[in-house]
Amino acid sequence: MQKKPCVKYKEAIGEGNFIRIEKIFFTDELGRDRVWEGCARTNSCGAVIIVPHIVPDDEYILVRQYRPPTGKYVIEFPAGLIDSGESADVSAHRELYEETGYEGKISHIFAPGYSSPGMSGETATFVFMEIDGTQYLNIVPETHQEDSENIEVFRIKANKLYDFLQSAIDSGDGVDSKLWPFAVNFMR
Repeated sequence: MQKKPCVKYKEAIGEGNFIRIEKIFFTDELGRDRVWEGCARTNSCGAVIIVPHIVPDDEYILVRQYRPPTGKYVIEFPAGLIDSGESADVSAHRELYEETGYEGKISHIFAPGYSSPGMSGETATFVFMEIDGTQYLNIVPETHQEDSENIEVFRIKANKLYDFLQSAIDSGDGVDSKLWPFAVNFMR
């Protein structure tokens, strides 16, 4: 008879300023005691991933930044950590403005999900935002990035997303895996 798996306790085996590496002691479905290794953020309440759609231009905003764990520049949706006491919608507005200079309205917020559940219990909340393109005619808004950020901003037509990502790969950049299924929807 299968039992419900259960985490018994976690033991920190290393900790830095932003993450903690843990041994996770749990009981599996067969009642066996097991150990897993994972990591947890120590400085946030999850993450927000913003899908900014510029209308009526049918463009999406993507960002490119160097990600040390990959050793590459990576193309991604704008994203960031949800600060303590902050909601996903507030975080999405803040991060979009900081990283890209754009402002928009939220069209949909999804329930938090896990982006890498085999490694971390961190949740990520997708927030879809609409940006009024008429406010940005012939204007590239100024970003408000933190001192530690060096983010490039791109406006890409929906039907060109896949080609843009493939071109980034061909030039040596990485692509956040969450972009591929999104881009495939617009292939023509």
